[in-house]
Amino acid sequence: MAKRDYYEVLGIKKGASKTEIKKAYRRLARKYHPDVNKESDAEEKFKEISEAYEVLADKDKRANYDRFGHAGAREGFTGGGFSWNDFSHFDDISDIFGRDFFGRDIFDVFFGGGHRRRTSARRGSDLRFDLSIDLEDVIYGARKEIMVWRTESCSKCNGSGAKDANSIKTCDQCQGAGRVNRQQKTPFGSFVTVATCSACHGTGKIITEPCNKCKGSGRVRVKKKIMVKIPKGVESGSYLLLRGEGDAGVNGGSSGDLYVVITVKPHKLFRRDGNDLYYELPVTFSQAALGDEVEIPSFDGAVKMKIPSGTQTGTVFRLKDKGVPLLNSNRRGDEMVKVKVLTPEKLNSRQKELFHELAEVGGRPMQQDEGFFDTFLNGIKKRLS
Repeated sequence: MAKRDYYEVLGIKKGASKTEIKKAYRRLARKYHPDVNKESDAEEKFKEISEAYEVLADKDKRANYDRFGHAGAREGFTGGGFSWNDFSHFDDISDIFGRDFFGRDIFDVFFGGGHRRRTSARRGSDLRFDLSIDLEDVIYGARKEIMVWRTESCSKCNGSGAKDANSIKTCDQCQGAGRVNRQQKTPFGSFVTVATCSACHGTGKIITEPCNKCKGSGRVRVKKKIMVKIPKGVESGSYLLLRGEGDAGVNGGSSGDLYVVITVKPHKLFRRDGNDLYYELPVTFSQAALGDEVEIPSFDGAVKMKIPSGTQTGTVFRLKDKGVPLLNSNRRGDEMVKVKVLTPEKLNSRQKELFHELAEVGGRPMQQDEGFFDTFLNGIKKRLS
């Protein structure tokens, strides 16, 4: 199923301001938060809304999304893993749900101090895996196998935490409700509040004999082998989002996600700048002065390139479409070839003689007299042949 446009998810126009984005998000978050909305698809809608806000509220992520769509929004991950349980978007959680006149969180009023959120179904934690790849993987794309430690539902007890079905009984204290009513007397009168059952911790069940594999937790830690597809054109700092590959949820909650953060290792021949590659070409005095045809390494194989006579050190030549692929595009950057004229460190007697002759006939910058310069180069070329 294709992902919906983030602007459509929040019900705003593409040119919406940051204030409009935040206002739309708060309105929808209040409506679809799983602790308030009991519809079957509320949690999925809330995750979709939060994902859209995370991208559109960030200037750089929004720019990437506007340019490249959902794939572009995945670039530039910098944190240690985003969690839908993380409400760092808000100055305070009360911005969404408000507070009552006693100053308590609204969840205190309805759910007894927020315990319901801790004991009801919870989504598993997101995980982060740092993956180093070669520049070749960026050019051609790749598939990498990674090993990740994560928690999963216990296979022996199917996540129940009990040795068998007979080891689970209904809690006598709350009669399976998971909550108990408590009456409090205050100067304003008596109030009845709902609190999490202390005996079953809100589950409504008591385990008399726990599973010997997970020790009653219902979850175990395992090492999982996962295949990751590296798209062409990724760069250091990009991340790949693998849905549902994080830690298992608690009490039937959904699994978290896995963020694979990419680092591209330095290459021995090339330096990357955006989608362009830079290659430093060492040439001799003779090649720079007389010109030559050389082979340049590229990721498409060797490429023949002409060096014009009189080429100066630092000159840059461009090889079109020999660079890095643009993410989710058939286009490629260029390969920039920078010439570096090598000064010989050791000369034999014949070479010294030729350089002395060059110094004697020079006298002034040779480019001031092109005719003499051409004649001299021809003479040198015959001597060196």
